[in-house]
Amino acid sequence: MKRIALFLLTNIAVVAVLGITASLLGVNRFLTSNGLNLGALLGFAFIMGFGGAIISLLMSKPMAKMSMGVRIINQPSNADEAWIVQTVHNFALKAGIGMPEVGIYEGEPNAFATGAFKNSALVAVSTGLLQGMTREEVEAVIGHEVAHVANGDMVTMTLIQGVMNTFVVFLSRLIGYAVDSFLRKGDDRESSGPGIGYYVSTIVLDILLGFVAAIIVAWFSRQREFRADAGAADMMGNSLPMQHALARLGGMHPGEMPKNMAAMGIAGGIGKLFSTHPPIEERIAALPPRGKGSLRHRYNLYLRFRTTIPTPVSI
Repeated sequence: MKRIALFLLTNIAVVAVLGITASLLGVNRFLTSNGLNLGALLGFAFIMGFGGAIISLLMSKPMAKMSMGVRIINQPSNADEAWIVQTVHNFALKAGIGMPEVGIYEGEPNAFATGAFKNSALVAVSTGLLQGMTREEVEAVIGHEVAHVANGDMVTMTLIQGVMNTFVVFLSRLIGYAVDSFLRKGDDRESSGPGIGYYVSTIVLDILLGFVAAIIVAWFSRQREFRADAGAADMMGNSLPMQHALARLGGMHPGEMPKNMAAMGIAGGIGKLFSTHPPIEERIAALPPRGKGSLRHRYNLYLRFRTTIPTPVSI
């Protein structure tokens, strides 16, 4: 409940700030008596599209700490915490980035990296991850998250999201205006603004184009996951730990879904288009052969883990 409230309040605040900014700059008045001002519309779309994405990126670290209840490890209190900090430190050195903040939080097996700048990011792991995986597998997961930071994935995905948002806002209003003009063709009555056709078309197009944008962003996200997997394997000098961790990810009974996906009813089919993570078997197959293990060995390993390990994990 806390996360939902925080999410809603943050988005309301962001929309309010962007609306005020657009109003002060005058770009929200793109509909004029002479027609559609494309320059103003483009400025409005840019502010609403990129503004929200960039503000979300800048707020990602504090928001993650608050919403997930992350406890930053400044002084390790036990051997596990000391090992996590040292592991992140070692990977940061190999990746050539500044030492990220390291955190731990209570929850289901998971880990994440966030932050607007690669030299001051945050890497956090859950207690469930530490309890459900071997140290070698946890090390691979941490390497995966550090690779995300080193690859600049947070900034990359923000820019892609911003571009998609901008196109959605711009195209929906441009097409909406064209539709409304067509429907009102031959209407000699004076009007102080666009008709109902504009508003209905804009709302429908915002939804439809939003789905298209989400599919494109998800595709890019899946490519970044492949790169992060390969980055972890490269830093460890061996792909087997990453293969083991991924195989454990797929260790669910057939038909079982993680709760966050089950709530939306996305089990496959078109739902795969919106998935930010590739299927486990594809991630295992895509890992380059480093150290030991052929492609056949890796896939057999996945099948073995899938039938013997019931606990789902998501990274």
